[in-house]
Amino acid sequence: MATLQLEDGTLLTELDDIAEELAPLGIALHSWSIGNDPELRQLLSQEVLTEDEKEQVLAAFDHYFGTLQQTKNYRARDLVVLHPQVPNLDEALAKFDRIHTHPDDEVRYIIDGEGVFGIVKPDGSQVRLTIYPEEYINVPAGTEHWFYLTETRRIKAIRYFSETSGWVPQYTGREIQSLATLAAMAEPIA
Repeated sequence: MATLQLEDGTLLTELDDIAEELAPLGIALHSWSIGNDPELRQLLSQEVLTEDEKEQVLAAFDHYFGTLQQTKNYRARDLVVLHPQVPNLDEALAKFDRIHTHPDDEVRYIIDGEGVFGIVKPDGSQVRLTIYPEEYINVPAGTEHWFYLTETRRIKAIRYFSETSGWVPQYTGREIQSLATLAAMAEPIA
């Protein structure tokens, strides 16, 4: 289940509490079932997927895509598969780990592994949301954020797009604050 760490070190673990904290930003966080299909579960347990296997996985979740097409006008989807054996993984992740925005919503449905979205709130404070399998997140266009993998360095995520150009970052130049440093600064001096 998702966890949200605030700048003061507070850790929220209840989906309702997290949703309430993120609501002013327009960030949607939901739980979507992966289901119990053994063939799908087998594919999700594999570290590497062929292009045909990726298409099988995407097809298994097209009922969610169909709903998003009708309600949110999403036009495209793909499956990103990251794991420690991906060539040049660190270089690929470097595109995500700086604060940026997008002209389109950033929408992800995590189906395996885990990752962290760092989010800049309107007051400039920063929070970190760790997301896990069966969690869907929609970060609205224009929201300052960044992304990195947890120490597992493994994730499978379906990305949904309303623009067919895909993922286009606009880096803001804002610095990522260390939560440990900020929490220490927030503690009263004795």
